[in-house]
Amino acid sequence: MSTKIVKNKELSIYEALVPVITLVCMLAYNVYVYGDDALSGSNQFILLLGGAIAAVVGFFNKVDYKQMIDEVANNLKSTSGAILILLMVGALAGTWLISGVIPTMIFYGLKILNPTIFLPATVVICAIISIATGSSWTTSATVGIALVGIGGALNIPLGMVAGAVLSGAYFGDKMSPLSDTTNLAPAMAGTDLFTHIRYMAYTTVPTIIITLIVFIILSVTIDTSGEANSLSILNAIEDAFYISPWLLLVPLAVIVLIIKKTKPLIALLFGTLLGGVFAIIFQPEVVMNVAQANSLTFKSAYMGVMNAITVETSVETTNEALNDLFSSGGMNGMLGTIWLIICAMVYGGVMDAIGALARISDALLKLADSVFGLFASSQLKELMLLCTQSQSNSTH
Repeated sequence: MSTKIVKNKELSIYEALVPVITLVCMLAYNVYVYGDDALSGSNQFILLLGGAIAAVVGFFNKVDYKQMIDEVANNLKSTSGAILILLMVGALAGTWLISGVIPTMIFYGLKILNPTIFLPATVVICAIISIATGSSWTTSATVGIALVGIGGALNIPLGMVAGAVLSGAYFGDKMSPLSDTTNLAPAMAGTDLFTHIRYMAYTTVPTIIITLIVFIILSVTIDTSGEANSLSILNAIEDAFYISPWLLLVPLAVIVLIIKKTKPLIALLFGTLLGGVFAIIFQPEVVMNVAQANSLTFKSAYMGVMNAITVETSVETTNEALNDLFSSGGMNGMLGTIWLIICAMVYGGVMDAIGALARISDALLKLADSVFGLFASSQLKELMLLCTQSQSNSTH
């Protein structure tokens, strides 16, 4: 993203805030009307309307139309790498699903479930599943609910189980390269995906370690009864997929590339293609089902892998709770997030071109001269970030 900040001495702080306040009001009403469906397209158009209002403010302050368009173009150019990565993330999720990589990670995660270490095991399981799927809400609503039921059968307080589920799910979502919010943040900040994840690890990893220690201590103090019966889920996974430790070579190869500082696009493309090859080798029946074919031929294998890469695919199991988990939107599933990025870049580009961002930043810096002002301004920024993230999470 461009680091150039345009200043406009003729623009007052009140004029600079007009597009911001108007945008917040329009988004609030739009979410009120559409609820969770707001990100399906209406919020994106609201961002364009916000950009139009900012442009009107710019015209009143002698800002040239071409200057606004050039700034929007610069913003869009800066996000091209992030958009390509988002598309490759969708493709990767598709081939990792039909190859059995994601089901294998979930299967072996559930295998570590044990009544004596149920709470920390729940954290680890939900973290693994959330990293594999890139969605904390899907993890919590599927395997998370199953784990709460198992915890209840063991007479473990349900509040503790729910806390363990959410702790693992949100950690996994935050650190997963398949998560749309994890991809959206570096796209807005102008950095790459794996650099963003690496720096998040500095605060997130110590947090999850402390969380695990707390849940280990709680597990020691709780008396459990019965067995952690996850047999029905494990059987459903084995019925739908061929499970093998060899499938873990695919994510391991991508991790090795990341460690060797391979460019994110190259690592994701390699992981996608390798997942497609493993799908044909290990999951021929799944590939045939995705291609809607009766036999595995070169044509049906090609169609199955390409469908998983590009469009929405799902694998049905005998356990309804797993069906939402074993679905992927492919590259097509990432278009909503890409659309959101493009519209946000239009709004931000116009705001930058008219000098509104610089004027608001100067006002915040003046407010931060005092300790109280610094605290207030930082909390305001944090609140805005939380609102953005919670709104984006509603698509999961």
